[in-house]
This record gives sequence, structure tokens and C-alpha cells, in this order.
Amino acid sequence: MTVQRAITSVRMQVAFAEERGLPVAACLQGSGIHPDMLGQADCTIDAEQELTVVRNMCRELGNEAELGLAMGQRYHLSSYGVWGFALLSSPTFRQAVELGLRYLDLTFAFLDISLQEQGDDAILILDDSRVPEEVREYLLARDASAVMMIQEELFAGRIPLSSLEVRLPPRSIAPFEAVFGLTPVFDRPRSQARFALGLLDMPLPQANPVTARLCEEQCHQLLVQRYRKGSVAVRVRRRLLQQPGRFPDMEAMAEELTITSRTLRRQLAAEGTSYRALLDEVRRMLAEQWLLLGILSLAEISERLGFSEIANFNHAFRRWTGQSPGRFRHQLREQH
Repeated sequence: MTVQRAITSVRMQVAFAEERGLPVAACLQGSGIHPDMLGQADCTIDAEQELTVVRNMCRELGNEAELGLAMGQRYHLSSYGVWGFALLSSPTFRQAVELGLRYLDLTFAFLDISLQEQGDDAILILDDSRVPEEVREYLLARDASAVMMIQEELFAGRIPLSSLEVRLPPRSIAPFEAVFGLTPVFDRPRSQARFALGLLDMPLPQANPVTARLCEEQCHQLLVQRYRKGSVAVRVRRRLLQQPGRFPDMEAMAEELTITSRTLRRQLAAEGTSYRALLDEVRRMLAEQWLLLGILSLAEISERLGFSEIANFNHAFRRWTGQSPGRFRHQLREQH
């Protein structure tokens, strides 16, 4: 999903580059970002604009993983605004990770990040396949380093990794050991970090479930506000989120967009999705949010999501998550 992002990351990277002798103008060249914008706290930009800044930096300073590692250590939880506070107040590490990934579009990451469980291990996968090669090493290291900084601030200390594999050619290990606490394995087909699965259920020292719920609600609202109007899929998703429970069918949606349903279907297919997939995505997001908040009954959630019967909601939620909404809510209560 394509959303706008805060200018915070660009501001931080420009300062980082200035310390290394690269002028602000050289960093911002061709990005459409005016230097005055760097001081505007509420300014948002496109990810492509930040990518242009990163390209400028890497062209002048080098596409170096070591630079990315150093830059990533500057991304403190406070840098992310409400997203960071939501993580900090989460009851457990697992809930912080799940919330963080659910609202990853509110961060400055360029990697696709996911979590898998395998036996007694949790595996955090850092997928850089969509990152341009000329900036890939820098951004891979930057985002991986930023993840470690987030984790350290959540626990006020580093959790031990059991292994770290990176899709980078061999190089000096010292900068990696300083950030990750162990020697990485280079030249791997994908980048991933393993740690003990049990660590996911550790309570966080600043846990506050009420604050976490309020922050997540704000994350949801902020994500809606930042949707760009460019792609058809984003426009459809934004419309679906505006009036939960009053979802139009595809013909009515096409009419709202002043195109035919056939054109809408074709344009969504060209963007790799469908109206059904977008509707499912929005319904699942809202269902999980309302279940998390715990203020609506299952029947009320079902009705708000536009299901004619609660059984249909149960069936859909199982298809989305692999479990019933009741079980999902029960697990949330146990964790709290």
C-alpha cells in the first residue's frame, strides 16, 4: 500500500550526510523537497522522494552497509511518533512486533519485514527484493539496524539473537557485531535474524494496555490520512475505510470513481489486486482493531462489517486469520 511518510527520516539522513561533508542541497537535489520543509514537523512526503535523497547520498558517500548501520542507530522510538509509543506501551514483545508490522507503513522502512515461527525459533525476515540495487546495501543495513534500536529501547537492553544471515558480500564484521551482538553470516540468499521464540511473550517494562489501544487507534487514523490519491487501489481502500459497514459493491464503487466496473476491475488487476481482496483487507483490519479495543460484541462487529449473519463473519475471520474471532479476542485478553 502506498502512503505518504513523515519527513523525519529525510531530516535525519540529511543531518547525517552533512556531518560527512555533503551539503543539504546535494542531498535534496531532484527530490522536490525544499530545505524549508525539513523544519516542518507535520510535513509528509512520498517514499519515492526519500528514495531520491538516499540515492543522492549513496552516489556521493557510497552505497555502504557500514553507513546504513550507523544511520539506523539514530532511529529512536520517538522518531516514529505515535507508532513508536504504541510499541512502547504494548503489553508483550509479541504484541509490539505484531502491531509494528501491521502499521509498518507508518515507519520509514523500505524493506518488507515479516515474522515467522519455526520450532523453538522466531525468525524476523528482512526482504530487500524491491529495493533498488544502487541503494540496497545501505537501506538493508539501515533498516536492520533501526529494528535493533527499536528492540533495545523496548526492553532497555538487547535481546540475544541466535543467528543473523545477511544478503551482503563479506566485509568487516566489527560494525555488525557492535549493532547485533553477534557475527553475521554473509552471502546468504535472504536476510533474517533468529531468536528464541519464548522471548516474544516477555512483558515490556513500560506496558500500558489502555495507552497501547489508544495509540493503535491513532495509528489506524493516521494511516487513513496518509493514503495517497494516486493509485486506484489506494482510492478504493480509502473509500472503504471512510464508512465501515456501508461498503458499496463494485458497481457502486466504480460509479463513485466515475469509471465503469469493467475498467475498475482491469485497473485493480494491473495493480495486482481485486475489489474482493481490498474489501477483505479492510474488513480484517477493522475486525482486528475492534476486537483489540474490546468495546463491541462479536454481533456488533459483524454488523458493522456488513455481514448479514454472525456465522458469515466467523467464517470470513477464520479464512483471514486461521482462527475464530472469539478465539482471537480470548488470546488478547489472556495476553493483557
